Amino acid sequence: MDKNCNRSDGFETEGDLNLSSAREQWNRSHITGETALWLKRDSDVFLHQSLSTPCLNVLDGCQGAEITDLQGRSLLDFHGNNVHQVGFSHPKVVAAITEQMQKLSFCTRRYTNKLAVQLAEKLVSLAPGDLTRVLFAPGGTGAIGMALKLARAATGRHKTISMWDSFHGASLDAISIGGEAIFRQGAGPLLPGCEHVPPPDPVQCPFKCGHTCNLNCADYIEYVLEKEGDVAAVIGETVRSIPYIPPPDYWKKIRAACDRHGALLILDEIPHCLGRTGRWFTCQHYDVVPDILVLGKGLGGGIFPLAAILAREGLNIAGSAALGHYTHEKSPVACAAALAMLEVIEEEKLLERATKLGDLARDFWTSQIAPTQSLETEFRGLGLLMGIGLRKWGGGPAVKEAEKVMYAALARGLNFKITKGNVLTLTPALTIRREELLRAMDILSDCLKDAGVIKTG
Repeated sequence: MDKNCNRSDGFETEGDLNLSSAREQWNRSHITGETALWLKRDSDVFLHQSLSTPCLNVLDGCQGAEITDLQGRSLLDFHGNNVHQVGFSHPKVVAAITEQMQKLSFCTRRYTNKLAVQLAEKLVSLAPGDLTRVLFAPGGTGAIGMALKLARAATGRHKTISMWDSFHGASLDAISIGGEAIFRQGAGPLLPGCEHVPPPDPVQCPFKCGHTCNLNCADYIEYVLEKEGDVAAVIGETVRSIPYIPPPDYWKKIRAACDRHGALLILDEIPHCLGRTGRWFTCQHYDVVPDILVLGKGLGGGIFPLAAILAREGLNIAGSAALGHYTHEKSPVACAAALAMLEVIEEEKLLERATKLGDLARDFWTSQIAPTQSLETEFRGLGLLMGIGLRKWGGGPAVKEAEKVMYAALARGLNFKITKGNVLTLTPALTIRREELLRAMDILSDCLKDAGVIKTG
């Protein structure tokens, strides 16, 4: 096991583990009849893997900001795998998909179609700087692979610098640059030349910066760039979707270091691109333009899997190579969903809405949820990418308490995931109504009280 990787016991992973005593207890109290039978059939036929199978519950419907299980219970979904910027089953997205399926349902390789061209043009028009070239892929992990191949082709180098604790997908190339043991452990030899550095995490900073970051972690990246001398790219999540929010000058320093050492900068915004942070692209918060920007998750309107890379014009240099060449690369139905999703974001002013509602959630936390001395709590957020970290005073992560809060919230109608064992990660639909958001915060407040995290009076 990589000693710098996240622990594989579930305390520091991308999500909450599917095997725990708390989950077993929740299932005994809440799962009955037909649901239990379907869960057993699921467990009997799918390969078991951490974080998913065996599953928690069986869903029967989804609409707007909510999901509905087979027993008829509705939950506000503050997880959504970050695909639901415009909510679930948005009528405009559904209509666009339905219409396109009846006209051109598939685009055979060697051909293009109007929807694919229009979507590429739209993304270029929204993108910062000179990100003028596009490639599509069926999912984010594939898009990461295309970005890595393009960086190799452009620089003639193969080495990368990425962060411990990062997540870029589950394929072999993606876990090579990723930094979580639950994906890397026991996988055997990974890609060569994948150097890892500490992330901008003030809680676990090896440079002992305290509460005021001095950007030593960014300086260390330049140190590795200089010592290696032949790095193709630095790749990182603009913000970690836990979330970690790097300091304002973090990416500017890394951008300058990449330029000095001839390395490309690849920013992975798969979970939070297209409005979640209040901007079209998260890098716009840092006034930085990467060489390659990776998009995914919500690009398909919460219905179709679709991802993309946006690259600088000067990287249009691999015409004789196959960077992606995916069967569904220019899916007209997926592109119709994406175009409709982008129109919804514009028409419903969801960028402004994400900022406003994110501020509302922060204000609710600050004004109405008073922490006790039993646990240290921290609200992190950028738009509607939010998280609440729970730690014991002067100690480690409050894992048991976080798990208790999550299962209590599920029982009250609020769905979210735990990241790194102690961070309640909250990512609702950008279309969520104000009253729904406040109801979710009330549920969370009650569950924190029940877990002894905040005051009851």
